[in-house]
Amino acid sequence: MTTARITGRTLVYDGWYKFSRLEVEMPDGKRVERHLLDNGSAVAVLPYDPARRLCMLIDQPRAGVLAAGAPPLLEAIAGNLDGASPEARIVEEAFEEGGLRIEALEPITNMWSLCPVSTERVQLYLAQYAHDDRVGEGGGAHDEDENITVHEIGLDALRAMALSGELTDAKTLILAQALLLRHPELWT
Repeated sequence: MTTARITGRTLVYDGWYKFSRLEVEMPDGKRVERHLLDNGSAVAVLPYDPARRLCMLIDQPRAGVLAAGAPPLLEAIAGNLDGASPEARIVEEAFEEGGLRIEALEPITNMWSLCPVSTERVQLYLAQYAHDDRVGEGGGAHDEDENITVHEIGLDALRAMALSGELTDAKTLILAQALLLRHPELWT
């Protein structure tokens, strides 16, 4: 079985992310150009409060969404690993972005976010929280200009958004569906 392989790589941009032009030899021997965004790996969590029947989502200005002229997205809390373990990093992000203390993480999957052009994989988690776990305001790291708004929304509203197609961020939709499938008792 012949597989494709990278035969050449030219770094085009090296900043917050790295962008490269690749030469790829396809299984039939033909050489083609492909593009690669190397942005490392990330982690995301959908925190939910079973007692109050709420979950926490955020919104923040996103360049791609702004460029498309689309309305802001409701998203799960997320961040780049930056060398940390997924578990440690998502605990930090939950506090930074949501002002939330989380402990027990329920792993869902380690998904490719945009496999045609990106190296990024996102480890997804669910995590329970309670009212007393909201120990800060959130809003993001002050030195990162994230401008995050925190939203606690009802689980019925989350289900309605997932089923209607209103949740358009992929990681958030996957996490909402995982919550629906793994914890149906939250809706009975």
